[in-house]
Amino acid sequence: MPVTDLLERNHKLYGDEVALVELNPLVKEKKRSTWKEYDLVQQTSSVPYRREITWSVFDEKANRVANMLLDMGVKKGEKVAILMFNCLEWLPIYFGILKTGAIAVLFNFRFDSDEIKYCLDLADVSVLFFGPEFIGRLESIADEISQGRLLIYVGDGCPTFAEDYRAMVADCSSIAPLVRLEEEDDAAIYFSSGTTGFPKAILHNHESLTQAAQMEQKHHLTGRDDVFLCIPPLYHTGAKFHWMGSLCAGSKAVLLKGTTPEIILDAVSTEGCTLVWLLVPWAQEILDALDRGDVKMEDYKLDQWRLMHIGAQPVPPSLINHWKDYFPEHDYDTNYGLSESTGPGCVHLGIENVHKVGAIGIPGYRWKCKIVDEEGKEVAQGDVGELIVKGPGVMTCYYNDPEATAASLKDGWLYTGDMAMMDEDGFIFLVDRKKDVIISGGENIYPVQIENFLAAHPKVKDVAVIGLPDRRLGEITGAIISVKEGMHCTGEEIDEYCKELPRYKRPKKVIFAEVPRNATGKIEKPALRKKYGAEHLVEMQNKG
Repeated sequence: MPVTDLLERNHKLYGDEVALVELNPLVKEKKRSTWKEYDLVQQTSSVPYRREITWSVFDEKANRVANMLLDMGVKKGEKVAILMFNCLEWLPIYFGILKTGAIAVLFNFRFDSDEIKYCLDLADVSVLFFGPEFIGRLESIADEISQGRLLIYVGDGCPTFAEDYRAMVADCSSIAPLVRLEEEDDAAIYFSSGTTGFPKAILHNHESLTQAAQMEQKHHLTGRDDVFLCIPPLYHTGAKFHWMGSLCAGSKAVLLKGTTPEIILDAVSTEGCTLVWLLVPWAQEILDALDRGDVKMEDYKLDQWRLMHIGAQPVPPSLINHWKDYFPEHDYDTNYGLSESTGPGCVHLGIENVHKVGAIGIPGYRWKCKIVDEEGKEVAQGDVGELIVKGPGVMTCYYNDPEATAASLKDGWLYTGDMAMMDEDGFIFLVDRKKDVIISGGENIYPVQIENFLAAHPKVKDVAVIGLPDRRLGEITGAIISVKEGMHCTGEEIDEYCKELPRYKRPKKVIFAEVPRNATGKIEKPALRKKYGAEHLVEMQNKG
């Protein structure tokens, strides 16, 4: 069924119940809105900025957006993009686009002007919704991108090059449009991370979206009384499809702006959150703050919090073991996925398998997985190969890129580019990205294994392991280490600690610096290789 059916069902069954809360503790004061639908009570500086909508209002807002687009002449199959930070308008706009039969195109809020223009053209976008944070980036290219394309501004103070969303939608009907949708219909385009150049456009149909919602609800047993805390950006498949477990269950979710330990724990406490998806850096910062005594658990109401889950990047087992020291009653899950597989869950650990921390898990609900060699043949148990997955959440294609599609989709199997192995119990362990494998003197070295080892060092806050150029060995292993606040660490300490590793896996170069991560928590290894690879080459040249 189309994913929009779930929203309409919730309107009918749970219309008066809260669907979404927007919580922005960073806003000290919000003026009273003049628009009827967002008429908010004046907040004082001591009260966090908070607003909410019910399921009925959510669905009605989506219907207004849909009818507005249809009145403008948007047709089934056209592309309508969103470039906005998380806010209460985001999901109603998204579902409004889907209700027209158009394809929702989700833009990474880190895109610069050139990337925005490139992706608008690549995806054949005819309408773009954007927020106030992007006025500058769009203004510089407005003349180029507005030809044959409508720009709709969502916020206060509409710029001259765009149309005002509030004015356009205010008088539109809140009745569902009469557009017939099938699960085979194209629904959404997500963009790849773009770590090797400009992003690719990943096309999914309604079946993919509904599968993601049902899978999330099943994996995490999301019920009517659960409250999901959503912190990562909604343009990303991880955030949206974890939230869709709440859509499937008809339960409340909180969109939180802010990632400090205090902000996260306060939101869990005040909103009664039971399900929280964290990225590795946020979980580590909570643990560090607890270790230092900067935050105290007794200051918050956390008894209702039942599940902490992590995805988007490999998770050091040491982090989860330490988490359990503070939260022994928490269920825990790791979720693996790609935007090409509708985000998280094609492989998941499972809340009943915490004894297997370190694995990414087993095939998710309605998914199949294999580990294969370069010829596509399954490898023996325990051997390393490429993880491939198959299921109802696999992308339709890379839009406008048949060559990349053919390279990634073979006989219905999605080739992930991730190297993995399977143990005797059928649990899959992620070894590394295929392109991140370091080949040193003919030996394959998998950075994730070394990163997990170093992450257990008591002074290490974050770590990335990359290959650095070497004349004799081709590559050597370099470790970029971010040290915990208030601590000092030396290369000699790291060298001594790494003596427990086989000699060929030990980092040959240790660099103390911040580890850059993107908005979804993934380490930006191409940027690290470019920066430190170039520096290492200069060092070698200077040494002769």
